[in-house]
Amino acid sequence: MRVRVDVEADVPSLSWDDVHGPARGVVYELLSSHDADLARTLHDEGWKGQSLKPLGATSPQFRGARRTKGVYTTSADGSLWFGSPEPRIASALVAALSTRTEIRWGAARLRVRGVALDVAVPPTSGMVELATLTPVIVKHDSRYVLPGDPHYLDRLHHNLTHKADLLGLPAPADLHVVEAGPRRRFTVRGAPRIGAQVRVAMEADGRFVEALRSWGLGLDTVQGFGWIK
Repeated sequence: MRVRVDVEADVPSLSWDDVHGPARGVVYELLSSHDADLARTLHDEGWKGQSLKPLGATSPQFRGARRTKGVYTTSADGSLWFGSPEPRIASALVAALSTRTEIRWGAARLRVRGVALDVAVPPTSGMVELATLTPVIVKHDSRYVLPGDPHYLDRLHHNLTHKADLLGLPAPADLHVVEAGPRRRFTVRGAPRIGAQVRVAMEADGRFVEALRSWGLGLDTVQGFGWIK
């Protein structure tokens, strides 16, 4: 389940540390406000005996924001997305968001203008293309790798297989990158995150594709990376 939250920022721009930096804290605060045990279990233990956390989110995305080099500008027409393929987690997010009038995002206050389920036609099984709204994070031997680098596809496929196993669904096959955006670097809690937006194609079960739309591609999805358009 995916939820879109329409927001308006009270500041003209976000610091670069506040683009992705607050995401994880916001997600866990939302969950904790509705189901503290769930939030604590996910944070400390992961899900179903694995360290994976089936949660996705985005950084704030602002339409019509004035483009200024080196500045992450905001506007009155912004959105955040949150999601999870697990019903208990998704329900907690929806319940928490339904009562919010404001989300504190780092130094910014985002006034909530509306909350809506982001519904799409369920995909059928077969070859599918998925494009991301935020950069995808992939690592090999503790180093960030980008599309075109050695091991990128292997590590991304490993991540997808791990997610499929957790959900009890068939793993995808024939994964390849169709298109990739430029290298992007963000700082999260003092540490770098390096990735790129991608469009990938894969042979996949429709149920897994739907799950990924509420979770995301790659690592650090709870930090706002890898969200699928």
